[in-house]
Amino acid sequence: MVGMSLEIEKYFENLDKELKRSFIIANKIRGKGYDPIKQVDIVLAKNMAERVVGLISVLKPELKETKLVDRIYELEKQFGSQDWRVALNIAGEIAEEKFCRFKNKLEAMEVGIRVGIAYITNGVVSSPLEGFTRLELKRRRDGEEYFCVYYSGPIRSAGGTAASVSLIIADYVRKRMGYKEYDISEEELRRAYTEINDYHEKVTNLQYYPSEEEFLFLLNHLPIQVDGDPSEKFEVSNYKDLSRIKTNNLRNGPCLVLCEGLAQKSSKVWKKLSQWGKDFGLEHWSFLSGFIDLQKKVRAKDQAKSNELIKPDYNYIKDLVAGRPVLGHPLRHGGFRLRYGRCRSSGFSSTAIHPATMIILKNFIGIGCQLKVERPGKATSIATCDSIECPIVKLKNGNVLFVDNVEIAKKFVNDVEEILYLGDILINYGDFLNRAHVLVPCGYNEEWYSLEIEKSIKENSLKISDFGLDDSFFRNTAGYLINF
Repeated sequence: MVGMSLEIEKYFENLDKELKRSFIIANKIRGKGYDPIKQVDIVLAKNMAERVVGLISVLKPELKETKLVDRIYELEKQFGSQDWRVALNIAGEIAEEKFCRFKNKLEAMEVGIRVGIAYITNGVVSSPLEGFTRLELKRRRDGEEYFCVYYSGPIRSAGGTAASVSLIIADYVRKRMGYKEYDISEEELRRAYTEINDYHEKVTNLQYYPSEEEFLFLLNHLPIQVDGDPSEKFEVSNYKDLSRIKTNNLRNGPCLVLCEGLAQKSSKVWKKLSQWGKDFGLEHWSFLSGFIDLQKKVRAKDQAKSNELIKPDYNYIKDLVAGRPVLGHPLRHGGFRLRYGRCRSSGFSSTAIHPATMIILKNFIGIGCQLKVERPGKATSIATCDSIECPIVKLKNGNVLFVDNVEIAKKFVNDVEEILYLGDILINYGDFLNRAHVLVPCGYNEEWYSLEIEKSIKENSLKISDFGLDDSFFRNTAGYLINF
């Protein structure tokens, strides 16, 4: 490989050589007939396209000998790697049997959806095989056929975004193949809402628990039916024995896809669809824009003034489990202060706080601890960064102390009467971008200060050297941050 040292190149060559040798040995052992299958059923793959085909070929071996991998490469050159449009195109082409023939049209469409889901999940989780259970064609009240997509618990491994995109893939295949939209009835709407309430209360707390207004709006506009096989011993408390829903028992698949998937990730999904959805005939998904407006209205409650650009979001503490602490209420002073950036110990969906904060909180929060945060949403895991603002405490003797290192924190932790300020929480800008969340104004900090100095020097035609500084001052002030 270009730019690779000889030692690293030899290392990878040895990995490849030993892997192939192990594969040969394993196949010889399997060939003895002691296992149900006489060959190793794990497919070797060098890249994502091969992983995708290898994963689904476990279920549909006929895909192995097609030009599907080459087609994925072509689409990636057109749209870019991991672009959702690659998944849509490949799902539609498989449904039209452009690569191989299937036993019927339904199977072709189902396999197309599976491959699309496998692509957006990088071909590394079980969701395309076990989370997306099957596709069924059901009858509308006018006799026309519509798509009913079945999900089960393993769809959780796809993540909320991929679960949401799986609905778009299925709907794209539906429209491309000429099927009608789902005509949901009032009883089916009420059944679905009753079911998510029962699931949330009797089984497990949903990560995102939509209000009645949100959920009914979303489901009323969804062009396909989301269904699933029974997964719980509990029956739904009302709206039973409906003709187009086969079971009265609770179904985890639809609850996860609709709540922790589409309802929670609507902003992120709409950000993409608003750019190119019309090119794929998905303009009817514009209902997500109205849903997002409704969502903001519901979640902000009535406590924010109408002229506030950033409103408090109560969702992260709405379903608080007994015994869990609340470190800060929405937009309240004294909690964590937002600081944009990323340190070497944090990363994607991982945030950092000052190590002294952990000590002051008596080690209740440690490295790797998970928190639910107000913004940009979702949970986060905690790392440490000692170059952001530290906590401020009031001691029992009345003194106020900046706890700017671990040694001071350990010395005074038992003398703290009140925590006045928890310090900064360092959140990567990319997390806001990834979740399509508006950027929230951060607190005044060194980066801001250095830019003001730089601006003043330029406006007054001064030289940095006049102040005993050089260019490194402006870099070092924010040196632990990654440029964005």
